[in-house]
Amino acid sequence: MNATTERETVEYRLTAVDRCDSCGAQAYIAAKVNGSELLFCAHHGRKYEEKLRAVATSWHDETARLIETD
Repeated sequence: MNATTERETVEYRLTAVDRCDSCGAQAYIAAKVNGSELLFCAHHGRKYEEKLRAVATSWHDETARLIETD
């Protein structure tokens, strides 16, 4: 399977309209905490990851999209 085919099969759920709750940049991480979804850019997601993972019921990370190449 080539890289193009692999990328086409990946389903992303965060889009450019999803913004970081801390700074407003594009969100690449979504965490569900106490029934609410929190969105974070890669920077803030990494900054708060340790504390969030301890209380989050789900963690969705799309930061790999930042290093994709054609």
